[in-house]
This record gives sequence, structure tokens and C-alpha cells, in this order.
Amino acid sequence: MLDLSTMIYRIPALLFALVVHEYAHALAADSMGDPTPRYMGRLTFNPMMHVDFLGLFMLALAGFGWAKPVPINSNNFHDRKMGIIKVSLAGPGANLFLCFLAALVGAILLRFNLMSQTVFNFLQWIMLYNVWFAFFNLIPIPPLDGSKLVMEFMPTKYLYQYAETVERYGFFILMALVFSGVVGAIINPLAQMYLGLVNIVLSVIF
Repeated sequence: MLDLSTMIYRIPALLFALVVHEYAHALAADSMGDPTPRYMGRLTFNPMMHVDFLGLFMLALAGFGWAKPVPINSNNFHDRKMGIIKVSLAGPGANLFLCFLAALVGAILLRFNLMSQTVFNFLQWIMLYNVWFAFFNLIPIPPLDGSKLVMEFMPTKYLYQYAETVERYGFFILMALVFSGVVGAIINPLAQMYLGLVNIVLSVIF
């Protein structure tokens, strides 16, 4: 059930996760020679350019949602294969970095006794949504980033079959996996492992 009392923290945290993810895609594409995201106004931190409000609502409600995909033209990349790989990894990578950054800020505030309950709750939601958003998007099912990575490394003889099955029904497959709990069973251990690594790094720093 949707807990309205936490929405004051969850909505801003969601916006951070979504905007950083899509901006990272746009920046990576631009750096690889494709100006399409820039021309489409997507090389910005303005959430109105990235947010799909239905996708945002679903993400807050069910942990399954989406943003407006960043349009790219892979034919403009200096190196098409490397461009697609870099763009695909940029979003999840940015989310994992933001998760670490939130943990770092929290550790600094705690070290100097500056942490309030409000800030603590906000940072916790930023960490949670970003680590989940990162690993969720690496699932190799269209339209997620992981599917683009898989297609770049998949033997050509399997691409047609992949497109006719997984890509064609990707959205429905993804919904079934989310609401059956399979996605959670996969992501939870990965998220906990990453957060554990973050804690180890911070314990070394502090």
C-alpha cells in the first residue's frame, strides 16, 4: 500500500534518480558524437524534460516505472558499438554514483552531528531508489538498458529470435517478473551487496 506520509521524501528522491539517469544517457550520447539529445532538450537537469508522470507514479506505487527515454541516433557515434555500450551503462552508473554520494553526505553529517531525521529519511530514499533503479535498468529485457547491452554482445543469428520474442513482448514480460516478485528476488541481493560495499568504503574513509 502506498504510504502517503513518506511521499515528501520519496517524490524528490525519485526525481533525483530519474533525472540523473536520463541526463547521464544524454551526456554519454553527446560525448560519443550524437547531438540528438542536445537538440531535443534532454541534456538538462530540468525534470520536466525527463519525467513521464505515469511512470513516476507507478515507480512510487509499485517500484516499477519509467522516464521518457532519451532519443539517440547510434549512426552518429564515433564508434557505434562502444557508443551504445557507454550510453547504456551511463544511466545505471550515474545512479550507483548518486547512491554512494548520498551515503557519503550522510556519513559526513553524522560525523559532525549535523544529521536531522528529515535529512536522514531523504538520503535513505535517495540511496534506495538509486541502487534499485540502477540494477533494475540492467535487467536484459526491453526497453531497459540491459537489453541494449545484451544485443550488442549477442551473436547475430540469435538477434531475430530475440526481437521476435523478448523484445516484442518485453513490457509484458517485465510486468510479470515485477509483480511476481522475481525482479525483487534478483535485485535485493545485488542492492544489499552494493550498499555493503559502500559501507566498507565509508568505514575506511572515516
